[in-house]
Amino acid sequence: MIRRQPVSATADHAEERTNPAARLGFQPGQVVQEIGYDDDVDQELREAIEGVIESDLVDEDYDDVADAVVLWFRDDDGDLTDALVDATTYIEEGGAILLLTPKTGRSGYVEPSDISEAATTAGLTASKSVSVGKDWSGSRLATPKAAKSKR
Repeated sequence: MIRRQPVSATADHAEERTNPAARLGFQPGQVVQEIGYDDDVDQELREAIEGVIESDLVDEDYDDVADAVVLWFRDDDGDLTDALVDATTYIEEGGAILLLTPKTGRSGYVEPSDISEAATTAGLTASKSVSVGKDWSGSRLATPKAAKSKR
Protein backbone atom coordinates (compact mmCIF):
# COMPACT_ATOMS: atom_id res chain seq x y z
CA MET A 1 0.00 0.00 0.00
CA ILE A 2 1.38 3.37 -0.97
CA ARG A 3 0.56 6.35 1.21
CA ARG A 4 0.58 9.65 -0.53
CA GLN A 5 1.54 12.87 1.18
CA PRO A 6 -0.28 16.07 0.26
CA VAL A 7 1.92 18.39 -1.75
CA SER A 8 1.80 22.13 -1.27
CA ALA A 9 1.58 24.33 -4.34
CA THR A 10 3.78 26.89 -2.59
CA ALA A 11 7.25 26.89 -1.10
CA ASP A 12 5.91 27.70 2.37
CA HIS A 13 6.48 24.23 3.78
CA ALA A 14 9.96 24.04 2.30
CA GLU A 15 10.80 27.42 3.82
CA GLU A 16 9.72 26.21 7.25
CA ARG A 17 12.30 23.44 7.00
CA THR A 18 15.15 25.60 5.75
CA ASN A 19 14.57 29.00 7.34
CA PRO A 20 15.56 28.81 11.02
CA ALA A 21 13.33 31.79 11.89
CA ALA A 22 10.24 30.08 10.48
CA ARG A 23 11.26 26.79 12.10
CA LEU A 24 11.45 28.57 15.48
CA GLY A 25 7.86 29.72 15.19
CA PHE A 26 8.19 33.41 14.36
CA GLN A 27 5.16 34.81 12.53
CA PRO A 28 4.48 37.82 10.27
CA GLY A 29 3.43 40.90 12.20
CA GLN A 30 5.05 39.91 15.49
CA VAL A 31 7.00 42.44 17.54
CA VAL A 32 10.29 40.76 18.50
CA GLN A 33 12.60 42.39 21.00
CA GLU A 34 16.32 41.66 20.87
CA ILE A 35 18.44 41.62 24.03
CA GLY A 36 22.19 41.03 24.29
CA TYR A 37 23.12 42.21 20.79
CA ASP A 38 26.89 42.43 20.21
CA ASP A 39 29.40 42.12 17.37
CA ASP A 40 29.39 38.31 17.57
CA VAL A 41 25.68 37.71 16.86
CA ASP A 42 24.57 35.78 13.78
CA GLN A 43 23.52 38.46 11.30
CA GLU A 44 21.97 35.93 8.92
CA LEU A 45 19.65 34.69 11.68
CA ARG A 46 18.70 38.26 12.60
CA GLU A 47 17.87 39.00 8.95
CA ALA A 48 15.87 35.75 8.66
CA ILE A 49 13.80 36.69 11.72
CA GLU A 50 13.21 40.19 10.36
CA GLY A 51 12.18 38.66 7.03
CA VAL A 52 9.61 36.40 8.68
CA ILE A 53 8.15 39.07 11.01
CA GLU A 54 8.27 41.60 8.16
CA SER A 55 9.86 44.34 10.29
CA ASP A 56 12.99 45.19 12.23
CA LEU A 57 13.78 43.68 15.61
CA VAL A 58 13.22 46.19 18.40
CA ASP A 59 16.03 46.85 20.87
CA GLU A 60 16.28 46.76 24.65
CA ASP A 61 14.92 50.32 24.91
CA TYR A 62 11.54 49.36 23.37
CA ASP A 63 8.93 50.49 25.89
CA ASP A 64 5.94 48.33 24.98
CA VAL A 65 5.15 44.64 25.25
CA ALA A 66 6.63 42.34 22.60
CA ASP A 67 5.29 39.06 21.22
CA ALA A 68 8.68 37.36 21.60
CA VAL A 69 12.22 38.04 22.78
CA VAL A 70 15.50 37.03 21.17
CA LEU A 71 18.10 36.81 23.96
CA TRP A 72 21.75 36.45 22.93
CA PHE A 73 23.56 35.14 26.03
CA ARG A 74 27.19 34.18 26.65
CA ASP A 75 28.63 32.53 29.76
CA ASP A 76 30.33 35.76 30.87
CA ASP A 77 27.16 37.90 30.47
CA GLY A 78 26.20 37.47 34.12
CA ASP A 79 23.44 35.40 35.69
CA LEU A 80 21.30 33.56 33.13
CA THR A 81 18.33 33.20 35.49
CA ASP A 82 18.27 36.97 36.05
CA ALA A 83 18.50 37.59 32.30
CA LEU A 84 15.57 35.23 31.65
CA VAL A 85 13.43 36.76 34.41
CA ASP A 86 14.15 40.22 33.00
CA ALA A 87 13.27 39.01 29.48
CA THR A 88 9.88 37.75 30.65
CA THR A 89 8.93 41.29 31.69
CA TYR A 90 9.16 42.37 28.04
CA ILE A 91 6.70 39.87 26.57
CA GLU A 92 3.01 38.94 26.65
CA GLU A 93 1.91 36.01 28.81
CA GLY A 94 2.25 32.91 26.70
CA GLY A 95 5.01 34.54 24.62
CA ALA A 96 8.31 32.92 23.80
CA ILE A 97 11.95 33.67 24.48
CA LEU A 98 14.49 32.43 21.98
CA LEU A 99 17.63 31.96 24.06
CA LEU A 100 20.70 31.94 21.82
CA THR A 101 23.98 30.69 23.25
CA PRO A 102 27.34 29.89 21.64
CA LYS A 103 27.76 26.29 20.48
CA THR A 104 30.02 23.80 22.24
CA GLY A 105 33.67 24.79 21.99
CA ARG A 106 32.91 28.45 21.18
CA SER A 107 33.82 31.30 23.50
CA GLY A 108 30.96 31.98 25.92
CA TYR A 109 29.49 28.43 25.70
CA VAL A 110 26.72 27.78 28.25
CA GLU A 111 26.13 24.24 29.56
CA PRO A 112 22.70 22.77 28.65
CA SER A 113 22.16 21.88 32.33
CA ASP A 114 22.67 25.56 33.24
CA ILE A 115 20.09 26.59 30.62
CA SER A 116 17.58 24.02 31.90
CA GLU A 117 18.07 25.05 35.53
CA ALA A 118 17.84 28.78 34.77
CA ALA A 119 14.71 28.30 32.64
CA THR A 120 12.98 26.28 35.35
CA THR A 121 13.93 28.80 38.05
CA ALA A 122 12.62 31.63 35.87
CA GLY A 123 9.29 29.81 35.46
CA LEU A 124 9.83 28.99 31.79
CA THR A 125 9.23 25.79 29.88
CA ALA A 126 12.07 24.71 27.63
CA SER A 127 11.59 22.95 24.33
CA LYS A 128 14.30 21.26 22.32
CA SER A 129 17.51 23.03 21.40
CA VAL A 130 18.20 23.67 17.75
CA SER A 131 21.19 24.73 15.72
CA VAL A 132 20.44 28.18 14.36
CA GLY A 133 23.74 29.11 12.78
CA LYS A 134 27.40 28.28 12.49
CA ASP A 135 28.23 29.46 16.01
CA TRP A 136 24.91 29.60 17.87
CA SER A 137 22.38 27.18 19.37
CA GLY A 138 18.85 28.20 20.22
CA SER A 139 16.47 27.12 22.96
CA ARG A 140 12.83 28.14 22.67
CA LEU A 141 11.50 28.94 26.12
CA ALA A 142 7.79 29.52 26.72
CA THR A 143 6.21 31.67 29.39
CA PRO A 144 3.18 30.30 31.21
CA LYS A 145 -0.07 30.69 29.27
CA ALA A 146 -2.48 33.39 30.39
CA ALA A 147 -5.23 30.76 30.70
CA LYS A 148 -3.49 29.24 33.72
CA SER A 149 -3.87 32.47 35.66
CA LYS A 150 -7.56 32.94 34.72
CA ARG A 151 -9.50 30.80 37.20
